[in-house]
Amino acid sequence: MQITGVRAYQNSVTEGKQNEMNKDMQKFLDKAEVLIEALPYIQRFNRRIIVVKYGGSAMVDEELKAQVIQDVTLLKLVGFKPIIVHGGGKEISRWVGKVGMEPEFVNGLRVTDEATMELAEMVLGKVNKSLVQLVESLGVRAIGISGKDGKLLSVSKKYAGGEDIGFVGDVKKVDATVLYDLLEKDFLPVVCPTGLDDHYNTYNINADDAACAIARAMRAEKLAFLTDIEGVYKDPKDPQTLISELTVTEAHELMKEGYIGGGMLPKLNNCIDAIEHGVSRVHILDGRIPHCLLLEIFTNKGIGTAIINDGEQRYYYGE
Repeated sequence: MQITGVRAYQNSVTEGKQNEMNKDMQKFLDKAEVLIEALPYIQRFNRRIIVVKYGGSAMVDEELKAQVIQDVTLLKLVGFKPIIVHGGGKEISRWVGKVGMEPEFVNGLRVTDEATMELAEMVLGKVNKSLVQLVESLGVRAIGISGKDGKLLSVSKKYAGGEDIGFVGDVKKVDATVLYDLLEKDFLPVVCPTGLDDHYNTYNINADDAACAIARAMRAEKLAFLTDIEGVYKDPKDPQTLISELTVTEAHELMKEGYIGGGMLPKLNNCIDAIEHGVSRVHILDGRIPHCLLLEIFTNKGIGTAIINDGEQRYYYGE
């Protein structure tokens, strides 16, 4: 009976080890499946330009910031040509408050007098170099530039419903040669959204507008907006109505029927504008989700909303 008991114990230990080995093997197989699922996307978008508009909560949370930069760096290392266009609105508002000024907005646009512009440029420059530092720490060469450098972004004065809101600019021209040169030399450009008018005055530019203008000028394969929302909903109060893919015509219909409002309205208009001027796909993603860029670009289902041109194939590899 003793020998039988020992053998039973040995068998149970062996079985337990086998189960653990099976679990470990399944983990490895799951990882392999993820890589295999990503392969067609890596092949399809190799050497293509992707513009990432980086803003929202993902810029404030240090852990999320590191994950976003890891995503963009990985895109670079597997053959994409990413360009980061960053905002900094929350950080600007924090510093405006610190110096005893009151942030003022008209129709969602920051009123930017001379003092605010000086402060905004200082903050945006600090944000820009912190992102460059993160990219460099992951072994990829990055260069931080503003829209003023090489006159990358030329602007005209922007008005909010006819109201003068100071040094806020509308992008009227992008000199894409600056970015093409950096990409050709294997740098990852990190762009700060400021620009110059015809008289060489400095203007603050909405980061969504800057990213859209750059994506258009470079005929980017993809433009990805990292936001604080999951994507486009038919009914914002019902999370089950998240739309995975949306054509330009469908987007126009949603806006016409009143389903889209608030901050999503100008963002969706920017998406449509980019698609109509040569960008293949535009993605609206929740930057609060860890590695949202990789999940959207390298998986069959994605996690946000992709806006596509009418007639473009609605495809998911593997289906």
